[in-house]
Amino acid sequence: MESQTGKTALITGATSGIGLELARLFAQDGYNLVLVARHDDSLRGVASDFEQQYNIRTTTIAKDLMEASAPEEIYQETKQQGLTIDVLVNNAGMGEYGKFATETDLQKELSIIQLNATSLVHLTKLYLKEMVERNEGKILMLASVVSAIPNPLMAVYGATKSFIYSFAEALRNELKDTNVTVTALMPGATDTDFFNKAGAQNARVTDSGLADPAKVAKDGYDALMQGKDKVVSGFKNKMQVAMSHVLPDTVVSEAMRKMMNEKGYEEEEDEESESLTPLAIGLGIATVVLAAGIFLTASSKNANWYEKRRYKQKLQSLTNALTPSLN
Repeated sequence: MESQTGKTALITGATSGIGLELARLFAQDGYNLVLVARHDDSLRGVASDFEQQYNIRTTTIAKDLMEASAPEEIYQETKQQGLTIDVLVNNAGMGEYGKFATETDLQKELSIIQLNATSLVHLTKLYLKEMVERNEGKILMLASVVSAIPNPLMAVYGATKSFIYSFAEALRNELKDTNVTVTALMPGATDTDFFNKAGAQNARVTDSGLADPAKVAKDGYDALMQGKDKVVSGFKNKMQVAMSHVLPDTVVSEAMRKMMNEKGYEEEEDEESESLTPLAIGLGIATVVLAAGIFLTASSKNANWYEKRRYKQKLQSLTNALTPSLN
């Protein structure tokens, strides 16, 4: 079968959740697919459905990216089949729920680092080099809202997502003089099997309105095709990430900890800490708004020195009020 675009996208973690929905979007637009996941049966089922529905060609590669040898084996298989990878989607990832010091398993966490970070770097190195040689290509990295926010009770997972975001932004800068783009997709909690596999199915965050993976995938796909550096999927998540840039890390971490605690978990709080959260949110929102105002004013050709100074003074006043009150 010939694709409508003549191009091929390789997607890891392609048989469920956001990865499956991303694969569907590529198929709808006529991309041939290289689908990577651990289980061959699931891969064959997805591949067959896409071939029949969208008249594209699919290649399935059953590899476990927790194994250090998997990225090279995937790369060699695509080379042997004469496939040019025009788009690389680093989607595969997982987490482990619990307190790092006393509750989680070290070997599983090392495997998570291998999957989420090391294999991602390895695959990116192999395929990005070819994209640069052709001066054409796109890479989508599955980062997260927790790329910008500390993630208690999933500390290792959160750290890998911070790594992915930093890695993506650094690569984008290195590639600015080429026609190769790197985009980071930053979703929040999404309605996939992620929390079950991580042992976090009872975390409070699962009751907070999980995002539709199809919507998350569409946000990421559109940003990728437009060559954007990143996209935070969902308005609530956009606000959460914006707040993380102006509120102290201790406040942001504590808010995330409350979301990650198990349902029914009761935590002792004094009156001061209870009244602090609305203040932090209010001041944080005001700071974000003023920061946006400063940017827009400073960017305007019509802005005079007085307007710029006035906005900067207001931002400094809010920042001074925020810091001593919340630390």
